Amino acid sequence: MAPSSLPHCCFVAACVAAMAFIDLLSATPIGAQPLDPHFYDKSCPAALPTIKRIVEEAVAVEPRMGASLLRLHFHDCFVNGCDGSILLDDTPLFTGEKNAAPNVNSVRGFEVIDRIKAAVNDACRGNVVSCADIVAVAARDSVVALGGPSYDVPLGRCDARTASQAAANASIPAPTSSLAHLASTFASRGLSVADLVALSGAHSLGFARCTNFRDRAYNETTSGTLDGPLAASLRAACPRVGGDDNLAPLDPTPARFDGGYFAALTRRRGVLHSDQQLFFAGGVTDALVAFYGANLEAFGRDFADAMVRMASIGPLTGRRGEIRYNCRKVD
Repeated sequence: MAPSSLPHCCFVAACVAAMAFIDLLSATPIGAQPLDPHFYDKSCPAALPTIKRIVEEAVAVEPRMGASLLRLHFHDCFVNGCDGSILLDDTPLFTGEKNAAPNVNSVRGFEVIDRIKAAVNDACRGNVVSCADIVAVAARDSVVALGGPSYDVPLGRCDARTASQAAANASIPAPTSSLAHLASTFASRGLSVADLVALSGAHSLGFARCTNFRDRAYNETTSGTLDGPLAASLRAACPRVGGDDNLAPLDPTPARFDGGYFAALTRRRGVLHSDQQLFFAGGVTDALVAFYGANLEAFGRDFADAMVRMASIGPLTGRRGEIRYNCRKVD
């Protein structure tokens, strides 16, 4: 097997020294290789510090960007695996994921990824680090920048050569999803119900758009699942008509990673219908939500473990992808 510090994506000789490339072809099987947190230790030791620096700069300017970069990773991984496909612009050959219903006017952070890619290419003196890996590391660094746990990100993904709007529309759970649908979607990607709850804690950060909570604000007030004062606040931010892009915080402290999201759910203060589905009378996830709301350390630990599992969904390795020079287009 080739050293884990060398890129192993198909036909990217431009980013590897000739001797290393020969070793790669002679020793690397065509099939998948395991991801490794130390993948870039030899080929580009400056890669991870460079990503961290730019993420911290972006989050310092706009704390909301941390939540956006974290969400970008989730929306990438849930559509055909963590392969950077969400970053691709549309082409005559395919309609990409950026304008899929769950993403259009919603998923953000592409310019930050562009800045990171340019800086990493410069730091590595070549096209060594995949866009898919950058998205995964930027998500981790965003969590840390906002007070959350650190964890070792498995690395060594290749980048996809195509993207699919239809797959994005079908793969990403809607904010109106039931608990059963959420659990089924996560299970189809090898994630448990416990992973679902822990990863939903990402909503400790960031904001929701009016279009995603309007139905809950106006139609769930008599169901017993929505706190009255919160309903009034949401309706003030979100008229029945218009204002689709108006924002409401998903958590009382949307720029700090903490357990407030879970504590809010126990008080019927989940902003999204799908959030509140994690805690309702007799729900199978009620106990874990309550536990995380009172135990930030346990939540942070389980969140980090679940992020590693999510980051390992369907990576392209071996000869099944490329390392894009520009994250927005196929080389």
